[in-house]
Amino acid sequence: MKRVLMQRVGFVLLGLLALVVVLPILLVIGAIVARGAQAINWEFLTAMPRNGMKEGGILPALVGTLLLTLGTAVAAIPVGIGGAIYLSEYARDTWLTRAIRLAIINLAGIPSVVYGLFGLGLFVLFLQFGTSILAGSLTLAIMTMPIIISAAEEALRSVPTEFRTVSASLGGTRWQGVRNIVLPQALPGIITGVILGLLRAAGETAPILFTVAAFFLPRLPQSPLDQTMALPYHLYVISTQVPGMPADVQYGTALVLLALVLSLNLIASVIRSYFRRRREW
Repeated sequence: MKRVLMQRVGFVLLGLLALVVVLPILLVIGAIVARGAQAINWEFLTAMPRNGMKEGGILPALVGTLLLTLGTAVAAIPVGIGGAIYLSEYARDTWLTRAIRLAIINLAGIPSVVYGLFGLGLFVLFLQFGTSILAGSLTLAIMTMPIIISAAEEALRSVPTEFRTVSASLGGTRWQGVRNIVLPQALPGIITGVILGLLRAAGETAPILFTVAAFFLPRLPQSPLDQTMALPYHLYVISTQVPGMPADVQYGTALVLLALVLSLNLIASVIRSYFRRRREW
């Protein structure tokens, strides 16, 4: 009886702690939705900014964020998943591979401003890409690759060894086993890692500040070597650098960025659930 009572008390305390953590987040989201919904309309999403960004819309920033996220995905996903496959399925457990894994974990914890300075030195100045979508996407890709590699490798390692053994016993090569058996079973975890990396890329300000983001550019980019506006930096600018900015515009921009991030999360959840239902273990 005493054990049951202690268990119930523990559940109540854990519930209260969870409420303490979740409640401020819900209050912040509620405030953003309540204030930002007043500014959201078709013009706000599709028009160019004007009058010092105090009027018009956020189309260049929205398109710029989508282009940067797409560029990050194109650059980071093949390299990240390929690196995870090599570390999980081909590399031997030596001091070198252990050092590489430790380096990947450490890279995932480096502040984003350091990646921004790295991208400025390598892509903008040394490779002479200039402040461009290409430089920003590559910088964000390097920043997100440790997350993708770590999550994908963990997902691949979670697939039972018996799957690989059966594939080899039937005469399949190692790559055939990885491609046809291991990868499909590990897809839910891999997708989770990819989406987490892209979500971080979509919401970062420091890396794009040094490599791509424009303060005010009321036009859409024409090539990968053009500058662009981006929602995180645009939100920072209109919140701190533009005097007299209407609060509705600030909250509306924050709401669009929040909706973009939550949409990616929702898409990831749907895809992950689909592949989990098809998993055979």
